[in-house]
Amino acid sequence: MRPPTAPIAAGSLIAGYAVAAGTGSRPLGGVVLALGGLLCVRLWARRHGIRTAARLGGAGLLAFVLSHVLALAIGAWPAVLLLAAAVAALVWSQADVRPAERAGPLVFPPRAR
Repeated sequence: MRPPTAPIAAGSLIAGYAVAAGTGSRPLGGVVLALGGLLCVRLWARRHGIRTAARLGGAGLLAFVLSHVLALAIGAWPAVLLLAAAVAALVWSQADVRPAERAGPLVFPPRAR
């Protein structure tokens, strides 16, 4: 059984910020974020290939940047939590749910006449 990576991806954003805020050391928070991100990228590359790993890793990096921008408008913790939730949803839908479990287009059976 493969463990899901969505909690790791979202958790690394949250834990990275918590460490940075709690210790006052932004580099230490960055190390926590990077370790979680690298673990996810490694798992995605192994499971789904380099393209998926790069795409999801880029999305995580973008979420990190956007959290800084959004923090100016809504505060740091709300921004981190909102973007961690978005990353978790993206990763869950693109990497953790097996293809057979993904929701496809709605298909309605033909009407009986």
